[in-house]
Amino acid sequence: MDAFLTHWHTAARTSLGLFWMAFWAFGLGYLLSSIIQVFVSRERMRRSMGRADARSVGLGTVFGFLSSSCSFAALATTRSLFAKGAGLVPALAFLLASTNLVIELGIVIGVFLGWQFVVGEYVGGLLLILLMWLVVRLTQRYAPVATARERARAEEGDDGSDAVPDWRRLLVSRDGWRQVASRYVMEWHMVWKDVTIGFTVAGIIAAFVPTAFFAALFPGAGSADAGFTDLLLQTLAGPLAAFFTFIGSMGNIPLAAVLYDNGVSFAGIMAFIFSDLVVLPVLRIQARYYGWPMALYILGVFLLILVATALLLHYGFAFAGMLPQMGAAETVTGRTFFALDYTAVLNGLFLLASGVFLSWHWLRHGPPGGGGGLSEHILYALALLALLWLALGASMPLWSPDLA
Repeated sequence: MDAFLTHWHTAARTSLGLFWMAFWAFGLGYLLSSIIQVFVSRERMRRSMGRADARSVGLGTVFGFLSSSCSFAALATTRSLFAKGAGLVPALAFLLASTNLVIELGIVIGVFLGWQFVVGEYVGGLLLILLMWLVVRLTQRYAPVATARERARAEEGDDGSDAVPDWRRLLVSRDGWRQVASRYVMEWHMVWKDVTIGFTVAGIIAAFVPTAFFAALFPGAGSADAGFTDLLLQTLAGPLAAFFTFIGSMGNIPLAAVLYDNGVSFAGIMAFIFSDLVVLPVLRIQARYYGWPMALYILGVFLLILVATALLLHYGFAFAGMLPQMGAAETVTGRTFFALDYTAVLNGLFLLASGVFLSWHWLRHGPPGGGGGLSEHILYALALLALLWLALGASMPLWSPDLA
């Protein structure tokens, strides 16, 4: 029993410490994302994307980068673009860019995993788009595009996003920055459940799960010389591990750090990170938007390209001598999380800014909340349980003298 309580306390401390390390990165990323979303018109993203040529795919990629957001928000925007006439390839390029070429994701990856993984994320995001273009071009005759577009149009409502704002006026107006504040709050509202569960799961795995489990789940884990077969199996295990979770890309990064601490290869980690668009909730949403045949087609394309991209990145980095060294980083549970350093200063600034933004949003729109289907209600319940687990585990020294 004492061992369980010790692991529980370690898990809670690790989860809270990981979040403390990353809070400023989330805040900075969501602030930049909110500024872009308010001052860059979404109408401009819908123009000239009707064909699968280099210009349309390039625009879809750029607009996706500018609209970088969580997977679920990106799915809705992609449906809107596709319903309004964007080609399948540019629409999927937008989706891949908006979930992989993400400012805040790159920052958080840098905090937990290092610069090689940041480079891998952005180079891999571009590779995903290029490979998707190739695969769709070869297989599009099997995709029910016309049926899917009709279904997307039936799902699409008037969201008022056709209006083109005067960004120069917004930039110097109080209303423009209030919109930024509201968008910032809603960005947090969209992901707080995923982030809470993700960081909690990462702490639990770091504290409770033995290394032998990862060696079994990811063949060759811990080996500095994993062969092609082991690397391929690890890139397949990455999306398999992610598929049945409700955790988005942001919540998966601390878990990716735990996997890396346990010897999973660069290819396996990148495949796991790229798997945010092949998880079960995303598949269900795609099926609702486009029907199951199209949703399964997109799933197949994404699985193929993420495995190929992870392998290409691994061997490309190995050829360039850029592969990160296993075991070089400090283990997750052994890190010193709380100290008076730049992280504490940045977190203080973003806590202050977040409080101001939440106050502005609350006064104008009321508290964020409401909506969501069954999966959102399940997520909400799990997030509350996670918060209870963290509170009890972190406070354990107060009521368990042995841990004081």
